[in-house]
Amino acid sequence: MKNLKITIVRVYITEASKLLNEILDYLQDEVKIRGVTVFRAISGYGESGKHTSSLLELSLDLPLVIEFFDDREKIKTIIQHLHSFLKPKHIVFWDANSS
Repeated sequence: MKNLKITIVRVYITEASKLLNEILDYLQDEVKIRGVTVFRAISGYGESGKHTSSLLELSLDLPLVIEFFDDREKIKTIIQHLHSFLKPKHIVFWDANSS
């Protein structure tokens, strides 16, 4: 079994930022990333305030996490591009092995 060195990235945004489609289009169409998953949170908080979902108050500004992976060199270029329009500290990444 061959292990591949990859980097996993998480990008933190909110629904109201309207960045989801821009990021997904970039990852899929321009850089052809191996795989992407988007998680929609039910609650969260950060510098832009508290975000929560309830039956009484359906927020359209819930936190979103975009997670993707690919080889390390490809990820470096992607992160540089994302830094051009995302707030600092909204991208985290780590190295991993894939088999």
